[in-house]
Amino acid sequence: MPAKILIIEDQADIGALISLNLQNLDYELEHCMSGAEGYRRAAGQGYSAIVLDVMLPDMSGLDICRTLRQQGNTTPILMLTAKKSEADRVEGLELGADDYLTKPFSVRELQARVKALIRRASLANDSNRPELESMPLRFSALLIDIDRRIVSYEGKTLKLTSKEFDLLLYMASYPGKVFTREQLLNAVWGYQHNGFEHTVNSHINRLRNKFSHAGASLAYIETVWGVGYKFSELEQAS
Repeated sequence: MPAKILIIEDQADIGALISLNLQNLDYELEHCMSGAEGYRRAAGQGYSAIVLDVMLPDMSGLDICRTLRQQGNTTPILMLTAKKSEADRVEGLELGADDYLTKPFSVRELQARVKALIRRASLANDSNRPELESMPLRFSALLIDIDRRIVSYEGKTLKLTSKEFDLLLYMASYPGKVFTREQLLNAVWGYQHNGFEHTVNSHINRLRNKFSHAGASLAYIETVWGVGYKFSELEQAS
């Protein structure tokens, strides 16, 4: 079954360009030009990825991203921003967008970014593929299933976005190691996001909130004042 992508872009020519080039990858596409309508569709879930413009006439892409993440919607989001709107790019990442492209963008980069989002998300949803060799990480009642990209606490699955999972896995792979925000940003988001260190803070806070809502009483991610963060040195289960 082909991946289903929602495009929320109010400029008809750009929306048509995106649709044309993603159709070449055999994706199923829906395009809407209204932010409110795009949000309504996105909230219904069922999409493999969302291509979301920041500047929309009735409901901004940032508001759509914020609301979806607050509702626990983890559908991968690729944000489209104007070339000079760095503030929008930073805010989008902090709100939970998985990646962004600045306009004008190349067709090949668009295709590569969308394919990468869908590939990562499909790992968490594919329950029929054969088991791989990576062993899950367990810390007390916290389980990180690396192959299936699933995190659970006392058997209860936490709804994490792709970047939240990547950040948690990276830190949990080095328990006790202190990372600066810049190191975490480069390792999880990539060097093209240099200068967006506050994005790390936002994702750490969301992870902590999700642990708390799941009933976790242990501080798995600790702040090292003046430096950055570390994953707790709790004894790893065998």
